[in-house]
Amino acid sequence: MIPRLTQVDAIETIYLNFLKELEQSGFKGEIETSYASRFSVSTDNSVYQSLPQAVVLPKDVADLQLVSQVAGKAKYDAVKFSPRGGGTGTNGQSLTQGVVVDMSRHMNQILEFNAEESWVRVQSGVVKDQLNAFLKPHGFFFAPDLSTSNRATIGGMINTDASGQGSLVYGKTSDHVLALKSILLGGDVLETAKMPIADAENIAKQDTTVGKIYQQVLNSCRDKRKLILEKFPRLNRFLTGYDLEHVFNDDLTEFDLGRVITGSEGSLAFVAEAKLNVTPIAPFKTLINVKYDSFESALRNAPFLVEANATSVETIDSKVLNLAREDIIWESVKHLITDVPGKTMEGINIVEFNAVEAADSEAKITALTDKLDALVANNEAGIIGYQVTADLASIQTIYEMRKKAVGLLGNTKGSKKPLAFAEDTAVPPENLADFIMEFRDLLDGYGLNYGMFGHVDAGVLHVRPALDMCDPEQEVTLRKISDQVVALTAKYGGLMWGEHGKGYRSEYGPEFFGDELFLELRKIKAAFDPLNRVNPGKICTPVDSSEQLVSVDDTKRGFYDRQIPVKVKESVETAMNCNGNGLCFNWDANSPMCPSYKVTRDRRHSPKGRAGLMREWLRQLSNQGIDFNNEEKALLKGEDDSSWFARWQNTKNKNAGEYDYSHEVMEAMDECLACKACSSQCPIKVDVPGFRARFLQLYYSRYSRPLKDYLVAGIENSAPLMAKAPRLFNFFLNTKLVQGAIKRTLGYVDTPTLSYPTLKQQVAKVGELNVLDWDINRIRNLTEAQRLKVVAIVQDPFTSFYDADVVADWAKLISKLGYTPILLPFVPNGKPQHVKGFLKRFANTAKTAAEFLNQLAELNITMVGTDPSLVLCYRDEYTKALGEDRGDFEVLLPHEWLKDVAFPEAKQYNIEFKLFGHCSEKTAVPASQKDWQNIFAKVGAKLTPVAVGCCGMAGTYGHEASHLENSQQIYQMSWGDKVSKLPQEVVLATGYSCRSQVKREDGFKPKHPVQALLKLLSS
Repeated sequence: MIPRLTQVDAIETIYLNFLKELEQSGFKGEIETSYASRFSVSTDNSVYQSLPQAVVLPKDVADLQLVSQVAGKAKYDAVKFSPRGGGTGTNGQSLTQGVVVDMSRHMNQILEFNAEESWVRVQSGVVKDQLNAFLKPHGFFFAPDLSTSNRATIGGMINTDASGQGSLVYGKTSDHVLALKSILLGGDVLETAKMPIADAENIAKQDTTVGKIYQQVLNSCRDKRKLILEKFPRLNRFLTGYDLEHVFNDDLTEFDLGRVITGSEGSLAFVAEAKLNVTPIAPFKTLINVKYDSFESALRNAPFLVEANATSVETIDSKVLNLAREDIIWESVKHLITDVPGKTMEGINIVEFNAVEAADSEAKITALTDKLDALVANNEAGIIGYQVTADLASIQTIYEMRKKAVGLLGNTKGSKKPLAFAEDTAVPPENLADFIMEFRDLLDGYGLNYGMFGHVDAGVLHVRPALDMCDPEQEVTLRKISDQVVALTAKYGGLMWGEHGKGYRSEYGPEFFGDELFLELRKIKAAFDPLNRVNPGKICTPVDSSEQLVSVDDTKRGFYDRQIPVKVKESVETAMNCNGNGLCFNWDANSPMCPSYKVTRDRRHSPKGRAGLMREWLRQLSNQGIDFNNEEKALLKGEDDSSWFARWQNTKNKNAGEYDYSHEVMEAMDECLACKACSSQCPIKVDVPGFRARFLQLYYSRYSRPLKDYLVAGIENSAPLMAKAPRLFNFFLNTKLVQGAIKRTLGYVDTPTLSYPTLKQQVAKVGELNVLDWDINRIRNLTEAQRLKVVAIVQDPFTSFYDADVVADWAKLISKLGYTPILLPFVPNGKPQHVKGFLKRFANTAKTAAEFLNQLAELNITMVGTDPSLVLCYRDEYTKALGEDRGDFEVLLPHEWLKDVAFPEAKQYNIEFKLFGHCSEKTAVPASQKDWQNIFAKVGAKLTPVAVGCCGMAGTYGHEASHLENSQQIYQMSWGDKVSKLPQEVVLATGYSCRSQVKREDGFKPKHPVQALLKLLSS
């Protein structure tokens, strides 16, 4: 039996005292001190790991001031802080051993918008895509276009001075900041905006903290102006850090202190609000994807493309392209980046033209395509072809693929993963190709693989060498490469930080600023933060301080991960491989990715959070001499050494408050809906339901299971029995007494009623179908031609026993299309067992079902299912549980069979159906919605997919009382408003759980698409 895991790294007394006083002072937000909460923000998208003392989540500016005021008391001088937004930085900017101040959960409101003056005022936790979704109906957007736009917060963008695609035209975040409201440690509010020099000098005369800050920044930036202009190259990506140059305008008549805060990585103050200028949307866009025979050709050809006066020129190498081909994203872009017959595409440049009027860019596009045609015809510049698209939706999907490139690199096979540590250098664009070739030689000298992509128009390329941070020797290699890249960048007249900031690379600051200017940085830091308490060690330390900068050599995640046995890491690789890119923090409620995070905004309840907690759980097990794999094997063999009494006693101790880190992991796992969107939406394919089931299995070898788990796991055995007397069971289930008893004893609400008439009664009434009168011997007696016309329906417990109309109509549709439907005997699938972690029982169930289905597969019988989650279980969980013993059987989803079937001659129907797809189906089978559209078009009807995320039901999740509120909120976030605005008869849903949720929340049960097709063909 696995041991109880005790908490490590206890919170220091001074921090506990600070947090207690903060709470007693009227703080309205959350103060999180659990190990799981702290651990969930101990990493970002970098190689580093640093466990904070606590996480503080202010609700508003007043809360943020309160944090700063309490912290300003002398008795708390040793308490350190770090502000955090999306936590997607690649260099550890927001990591700390102090208190994380997270603005993202609550301070995410858009406060004011002025279309006439083209500005918006927001709180710092607003996500960039959230802001642009708000601005789009007004014809504006917030310009800096970074790859993490669906989870990066405005505060994070300001603190790292983020940029991205199109920066030649749109600039960096600092170019769009009109004013900031920041909170200084101690509680002072610092309001900054562009002002006349005279006004800044008047403020500098005040004997206040703010006055001293103005005085120091004025002195540093004015006295050293000549040196500042001489020191730094004239690049689009000017040096991030404290922006000494741009606090003044060119003629030194205006001053903006906010330019020092923008890019300061949270080391000066807490940014609370920002006033931003916004840019009119250019409605006409054209994208030209230029294809090359080598990545070097793509790089060397980039200046030619920049000369075409394009809005942006982005590049991707073959490594990233090939990873994209293996990802769900490729389904949407493959027709836009087709292969060139007889040629190998080793890189592409993506050239974008924007225009307010179509004619504004037509001449540029024509001139460029004429030149490209000539280069292709003459086999010049390595160009092997190009494609042009002006379709806005297609352009968006290409950029989604480009944005996903960061995460896709993390999905490289093997223990060595492309890492961000020296990957956003900026050199003059004309030097970029030579710089990268020498960079490649450097990496080749170490025998490393790497991926490359970036903004060639700005001279910025992201180069990520593949290293294994669990190998101490490769950690040494990381340092060597990092130092060599610094020297190489200086050689080509560039800067080390073109986009992603300094963080743990701050130690290189003096080499680029020089001693004289670096001293001015330290003076500015001292004016803002004399005791080095706000993100200490990042950018610089205060002048006269003896404290050190953070280092490239500081503690990395690999130090902890290498404590887990290699075999264990390999067996749970999707949890181990999570690189923290944070795509699971996607703001968009219409994205299927992780509904539990969307509704809670709690980092623990995300794939990244759960993967991290699982890794730490495995590490703690390993440090106590427990091998996860061996324990799991013993349980699967039925060799559980824990007694019922021991589990009961442990549960009793748990209820009495005994600490076990496993409980914190359990809390995070319990909130997972097991929708599996993460397993395909995440670029690393982090499969939370997969390792969640394995965790549950071991957790319940120590603690007693709740009765409801046994009820769910046994539903496939109990439902057929109850279906023998459905009216009797429904009578009792519909009484308030029984419903109340179920809620009190099992924790379940809204228990569904059984179908009546039953499925067998419904199909038996359609005499010509004979769908029940079949067995394996009768099928064997059919000729091969007859078998090709047979379609066998594989039952599942939900549609067969609780939504039988769907299966009956499915059989009728098959018959109407000229095939012979067969209703196979009900054989349990095992999905409910897997969801609840009954993995031994699941393996046995899967083995039995696979043997049965393989008999039919050997007879070449087409098999179709109905519910996506059950059908997809045959493909994923069965493969993992059974391996080669799974066999070759295939169960199709309805659309997968219907798309290849001939339909009667089409009529024209004056109705437009709306498809609400099941989240597992949409993510695991990305072509499903398009297939359904084509199927309906065959019969002359229009069907339009509706962009929605999860419905919130997800099997039994929405029936559990503990999850009811979140389930309903998830539904309202994405489905509710869209369903309520539509006529009921046009709403179609492929998932049983989805149809059940709509019925509960909106009072009607939508039809399955096969039911709508049947009705059309019968009319």
